[in-house]
Amino acid sequence: MSQQFKAKVNTSFNFDINSEDISKLDTVKVSDTNYHLLHKNQSFSAEVITSNFNKKQYHISINNNLYKVDISDELDMLIDAMGFSISSKKAITSIIAPMPGLILEIGVKVGQHIKENDSLLILEAMKMENNITSPIDGIIKAIHAKQGDAVEKNQLIIEFEN
Repeated sequence: MSQQFKAKVNTSFNFDINSEDISKLDTVKVSDTNYHLLHKNQSFSAEVITSNFNKKQYHISINNNLYKVDISDELDMLIDAMGFSISSKKAITSIIAPMPGLILEIGVKVGQHIKENDSLLILEAMKMENNITSPIDGIIKAIHAKQGDAVEKNQLIIEFEN
């Protein structure tokens, strides 16, 4: 049985693909990121520029033309048909202290744009320095602690804008 996929190219063009179509492609892997394709007697040079396997997002160059490709498999399509969505944005609105400790450093300011995994603060707990990083991309809405403050477990430290 053939597996079904949807490919969205440059957020504008949608294609339905199945695993049989994919297996019929005449491709040769030239290197880790480069491929040579033959399709309808035409030759194509393809390179995977970036890939995010978990989000199923790829930037691909085909004959020096750049394309952003988002892939959906059967599970993604079923979830979408049921009215649910797999959102890449996490519903996290704040940072709370994971343990009691002392704020050694706060590396962000209110209104600052931050990226996922950016360092927010350093919390000393049990004689260890813990780098607390951002779980999301976002904007700092409020900071409820300052350097030198002692915090309790589950105490609100930083809020993000929604």
